[in-house]
Amino acid sequence: MEKYDVIVIGTGTAGQTAAFDLAAEGHSVAIIESSNTPGGVCALHGCQAKKWFYEVSEIVARCNHLQDMGITTLPRVDWQQILIEKNTFTSKVPENTINNLRGNGTTFIEGQATFIDKFTVSVNNSNLKASAFIVATGAKPMILPFEGNEYMITSDEFLELKTLPGRVAFIGGGFISFEFAHFTARLGCRKGDVYILEAKDKVLSPFDQDMVRQLVEASETEGINIQTNVSIVSIQRSRNGYTVVLESGADLEVDLIVNGAGRAPNIDSLNLPAAGVEFSRKGITVDQHMKTSADNIFAIGDCAESLQFARVADMEAHVAARSIIDAKNSELSASIDYSATPSVLFTYPQLGFLGKTEEQLKEENINYWKSYDTHLSWPTYRRVGLKYAAYKIMVDKNDLILGAHFISDNTTGLLNTFKQAMIDKVPVTKLYENNIMTPYPSRESDILYMLGPFVE
Repeated sequence: MEKYDVIVIGTGTAGQTAAFDLAAEGHSVAIIESSNTPGGVCALHGCQAKKWFYEVSEIVARCNHLQDMGITTLPRVDWQQILIEKNTFTSKVPENTINNLRGNGTTFIEGQATFIDKFTVSVNNSNLKASAFIVATGAKPMILPFEGNEYMITSDEFLELKTLPGRVAFIGGGFISFEFAHFTARLGCRKGDVYILEAKDKVLSPFDQDMVRQLVEASETEGINIQTNVSIVSIQRSRNGYTVVLESGADLEVDLIVNGAGRAPNIDSLNLPAAGVEFSRKGITVDQHMKTSADNIFAIGDCAESLQFARVADMEAHVAARSIIDAKNSELSASIDYSATPSVLFTYPQLGFLGKTEEQLKEENINYWKSYDTHLSWPTYRRVGLKYAAYKIMVDKNDLILGAHFISDNTTGLLNTFKQAMIDKVPVTKLYENNIMTPYPSRESDILYMLGPFVE
């Protein structure tokens, strides 16, 4: 029976990162992958893959906003060309993944891993043992409980479409639906024939709702119809496509329906109870060291009950690997802190935040001071025709940042500045001083306008 120091299950960004860390420290490591396309969702169907469509849709959006401001001819878009460029990248991922793992001294095994006990997994009718395990199996599209759900495609399949139909409905009002609806509205769908259908009374619930309202307004201006409190009875085939049958009676005829209702932890086939690993529908239960209820088994990435972001998964991988390395000394020094984790929605404009929302601060009875504005008319946004830029920053009595929220064409850059300030516990008065000499004019130099109310 083969025995390793550590067995990692899953070859996404989290699994690879953990394997590299452990192999570099001299541990014997095997990594198991059930898919015949190793590399994980981020590289193949998520963060990286979707960006090929996002970058083009952003250019289209910018040109639309600059019409009559210097742009006289709008760009022509070829969906198939984007797809070819994306596939040129993704087609190399599986082979590169395997080569990189083997090149770093990790044994790659293709097969489905199932726990026999906390020290043993079964793979391809053979048992493998390890002193420690890291589960990094990611997530899969959530199954929706109504008749005709088989007619929906997943976000993975959406990114493989050869052509983009004229009418598209996205089920669910979260990350996937908003990002892909923005791609769709700008890359070929007829204006007004893109729909987001949400069962609850609000969309994008993790985000500050003042910011969400701005994005909804911007989205509707681009021809995206957003409906909340929608109850879907069924999906039926029709002569010209599909009918989304609604409880309200206002049925919707479209050519394509995308399941954008989110993803569920991909853990069903692992037989976690045999290893004493606790889990819920949200994922595997972990502590700040990424350790599960079994003291030698760790879980990281989208299969864990934590935030589902690629770079968060990487940090969790580093923490889990360091915890295993430190276990020899019975002292786990590595831990993870999610309090300054940026969250970005790659729509145009981008919506993003870190820290607390205003709703959370009120619910938790935390005193705060706020700088906030919407429909920003600063020159940086007027020059690009962006009418829905907005921000909200909240601080405590010590001028430390509690939450920062942005709608901008450079939300990622703004968030990174505030993320570092939160990590380093820099008060906004000092952050203001630090940004006085920021290159001007730029989105970053606008930080002075945002922080002005705190220093006046």
